[in-house]
Amino acid sequence: MNFEDDLKYDVIVVGAGHAGIEAAYASARMGMKTLLLTINLDNVGWAPCNPAVGGPAKGIVTREIDALGGLQAKVTDKSMINIRMLNTKKGPAVRALRAQIDKYEYSQNMKEFLHSTPNLLLRYGLVKELIVENKKVKGVITELGVKYEAKAVILTTGTFLRGKIFVGRSVFESGRMGDFPAKGLSKSLIDNGIKLGRFKTGTPARILKDSIDFSKMERQDTADEPLAFSYSSEPKVLDKDYPCWLTRTTEETHNIIKKYLMFSPLYGDVKLIESVGPRYCPSIEDKVVKFNKESHQLFVEPEGRKTKEYYINGLSTSLPYEAQIQMVRSVPGLENAIIVRPAYAVEYDFAYPDQLQHSLESKIIEGLFFAGQINGTSGYEEAAGQGLIAGINAALKIRGEDPFILSRSESYIGVLIDDLIIKGTNEPYRLLTSRAEFRLLLRHDNAHLRLAKYGYKYGLISKDFYEKVIKLDKEIDEQIERLKNIKVKPNNKINDILIKKGSTPIKAGMSLYEILKRPQILYNDIIEFDQAPIKDSELLEQVEIEIKYGGYIKRMMEDVERMKNLEKEKIPENIDYSKVPNLAFEAVEKLSKVKPKSVGQAMRIPGITPADIMNLTMYLKSK
Repeated sequence: MNFEDDLKYDVIVVGAGHAGIEAAYASARMGMKTLLLTINLDNVGWAPCNPAVGGPAKGIVTREIDALGGLQAKVTDKSMINIRMLNTKKGPAVRALRAQIDKYEYSQNMKEFLHSTPNLLLRYGLVKELIVENKKVKGVITELGVKYEAKAVILTTGTFLRGKIFVGRSVFESGRMGDFPAKGLSKSLIDNGIKLGRFKTGTPARILKDSIDFSKMERQDTADEPLAFSYSSEPKVLDKDYPCWLTRTTEETHNIIKKYLMFSPLYGDVKLIESVGPRYCPSIEDKVVKFNKESHQLFVEPEGRKTKEYYINGLSTSLPYEAQIQMVRSVPGLENAIIVRPAYAVEYDFAYPDQLQHSLESKIIEGLFFAGQINGTSGYEEAAGQGLIAGINAALKIRGEDPFILSRSESYIGVLIDDLIIKGTNEPYRLLTSRAEFRLLLRHDNAHLRLAKYGYKYGLISKDFYEKVIKLDKEIDEQIERLKNIKVKPNNKINDILIKKGSTPIKAGMSLYEILKRPQILYNDIIEFDQAPIKDSELLEQVEIEIKYGGYIKRMMEDVERMKNLEKEKIPENIDYSKVPNLAFEAVEKLSKVKPKSVGQAMRIPGITPADIMNLTMYLKSK
């Protein structure tokens, strides 16, 4: 490779966090010569906050990434030290995996994957400027003056854009503790017409394991059953050497926080932080000020196998260091705790996501894509999901093919991106199960059934895996039909089982399918009445869910079809909303700003009323 070739790429990805990794990996796997630039090559795929992957909704996103051919699930399985299935006592729509990872192993494993991926070069670079000609991105310039050319650029800058750290009244510039901020890129974005805002997030102190009294805490071990995030990983039972621990704040903790509030950058007489923080992951100061509770739950979690640092989940703060020491030591089990890294808040620039298309390409600069925290989101999983979509679409853009857009009815990733672009965000966005109106369809257990077809289409998953998914899908239907045809006559044996499980006895012949529709009855309760029992656990899980929730799923699919019909009602790009008769002024403003491509999208814009939609559809029909 000569020097000129070393400066020319198909795709440049800026930032090697969770979004940047997936973007670069997808782009390179799709045949694009890809450059991944990062400020710190030792912190690739770093987990600067909680050393964990997954959780409600977020764990399902990780499974979706895997079904599409991404990396997060695979690397989590290689690096996890504790894993549990959440919400097992609730319905399948809200179940999800959550794993504690060894953050150092996770980073190293990610780096190894990237180094071994053809078409992908991981290299140091602090980008200070975009090269834009005629509203089209042409490359980037680093702080060393190196100019890299590209056909597409993906920005995944995390908290680094003009990053600023706060510990009490102490303030200094940093992307995160110990790393440089990206100071020039924000100006370049603004100069090219991108509107930026400021958000803040925070992280707790890290404490020394040897200074913790675990006897005063409640132990939470890894699961007893074999589990894995990735479909390509063998589920396994982890050893129990790395439990998490549960404790709580005390009245003394809250009094210390109130005493030091005047020195808080959030609540002091002179507010140093004016930006908005995450609603669903508030600082402990926010919890004490806003919620009238006697105590708050804290999880004390290991950061890795070869480190003695523990993370205090739930004790994020930007109070002064002196206050942090007192506060931590007021918690049961942490009376003698030694802080090895202080807690802090970080404030950073983000780009308003309503400036994007659903492909995550900018509406303002052609060929420029945004993914992750720069879009106003929070969380490793949300970032990785966006990165994967941006990487795929950057490659498709260069190929001249149609963009890949996931709908709300087929993925949580689709919900996330649609929310960002149609609704925008005025606070760090976090994905929740409640945000998905079709969440019964978007389960942890069926991500591959929903999305493997796309992973295969774009060459990101193997033919063998795809054919296995097709076979499973076919077998589910076949087994359901078979169970409909197996009749059981009333007898003491079946009725004793039904009564024992809290169900009513049968008085006439009934199929196994009908019996399984009863919420109290599982297939294994009545397996002896099936002459060809289902032995595959994955197949059985899908069959049971489809039978038990069939009525709900059918109604939801009808809603999906109605939504699809609204999505088919396209809105012309050049429409002048001010000319739509009887359309409210607020609707004109919001529709003109968001520029929805369909009536379905227009309906989801906050503040748009049914009357606005009626007036808009009547106008479209008249034209």
